[in-house]
Amino acid sequence: MNGPRVIDAKNIQHMGFVLVPNFALMSYASASEPLRAANLIAGRNLYAVRPLSVGGKPVVSSSGIVVDCDDVNVKAAHFHTVFVCAGGGPADWSDSAALHPVLRRLAREGVRIGGISSGAFILAAAGLLNNRDFTIHWEHAPVLREAFPDLSPRQARYVLDGDRITCGGGVAPLDMMHALISERMGSHFARRVSDWYLHTAVAEPADPQRASAAERFGTTHPALLAILEKMEATIEQPLGRGAMARFAGISPRHLDRLFAEHLQSGFLETYRQTRLRHARRLLEQSPLSIAEIAFATGFSSPGHFSRAFKAFFAQTPARCRRSDFLLS
Repeated sequence: MNGPRVIDAKNIQHMGFVLVPNFALMSYASASEPLRAANLIAGRNLYAVRPLSVGGKPVVSSSGIVVDCDDVNVKAAHFHTVFVCAGGGPADWSDSAALHPVLRRLAREGVRIGGISSGAFILAAAGLLNNRDFTIHWEHAPVLREAFPDLSPRQARYVLDGDRITCGGGVAPLDMMHALISERMGSHFARRVSDWYLHTAVAEPADPQRASAAERFGTTHPALLAILEKMEATIEQPLGRGAMARFAGISPRHLDRLFAEHLQSGFLETYRQTRLRHARRLLEQSPLSIAEIAFATGFSSPGHFSRAFKAFFAQTPARCRRSDFLLS
């Protein structure tokens, strides 16, 4: 259906956004502003938007902007959809434990539940993503997999799975809200909302969150790209040089030439750096111990991991974690 549907006052959709400390302001604005524009374009209230928090306390974004909120326990019972908008890391998410029973109650009452950026982690912790198709910001995906081994997020911009909605964050909520507004008001009306924000290239749900592998790695050689992507997929159990060459269908000597010519680096060095960067994300974002992170990134012992980490980042894993904690 392309034409707008008739909306009366009783059918206003109340949309709540539960803001978690250090939430990304861009993600929140990308999700809430299209609803405001829809009201302006329609000349009537189609949506009512309310920021929410546990206890109704003001919440500070990652950029330091303070947003006044209503209490999710008081207001949310009247909402059509409630999104959890989060960013930051586990130190911020752990404080949201009081939100879990509220979200479960809302789900039982038929409220549609969504997660934006790392909001999906909080939904997972509340048990609301079991046997669900969902996504999360690519930076937080490894942490979620470590915490919830039975869950497997997709690297999509957004995923609509019935009464669960998840989005990678950033500007991807613009694409998600285009889909939700189109679902309710028709594609022509949704196009007018997107044009309001100069959002002329609306992405598909399954479009990637990150730049292509060729852009990220700075090479277009197909065998080398296959190897680099395989490195990212085999962090915990690294493959040997010979096994990786067989995977790419080339000789070990040719593998060495590709790394030297295209990356000015060796195979082992590149692989180690990939694992160490992943380890740093786990140190900054996960509650795993340093020993657990060492084994999760393919190192034979915590001591070996610490030496390699310090040589690459000029600080120990413990210092990295402590610095991140002090900044959060």
